[in-house]
Amino acid sequence: MIIIRMRNEQKAHSFTIQARLLIRRAIRASIAAMGGGNHEVSVLITDNAGIRELNRTYRQIDRETDVLSFPMEDDGLLLGDIVLSLEKAYAQAEEYGHSPAREMGFLTVHSMLHLYGYDHMEEEERVEMRRMEEKILAAMGLYREDA
Repeated sequence: MIIIRMRNEQKAHSFTIQARLLIRRAIRASIAAMGGGNHEVSVLITDNAGIRELNRTYRQIDRETDVLSFPMEDDGLLLGDIVLSLEKAYAQAEEYGHSPAREMGFLTVHSMLHLYGYDHMEEEERVEMRRMEEKILAAMGLYREDA
């Protein structure tokens, strides 16, 4: 059983049912790629100001970011929390020349991999994480050139 709790706290962009379903699908695809299992994931949709405040509070970095991951340490049902700036996702989609759906899918998968312990601080880790991201996104039919 996979439990996904989602809350929208931003008003900058419409958070459609399609966006909700896409994020749910990205979470489920990530869990499947990591071997499945029973998990609970919480997702907070916010704006740049909201994610900046959380980034400052929990990481002592006073700037906006696109997504934050808060893995749970107990290895139980609760996998962790994801915070996604929908405002930043739309801006990055435009900047990178692909759809907002592809960007939201990417950010969700990226965050899920962080919940599973992936990181990108070292080049080797970054390459492996990117490989997994692209594998999961391809399984979802979301490609970098998606527009």
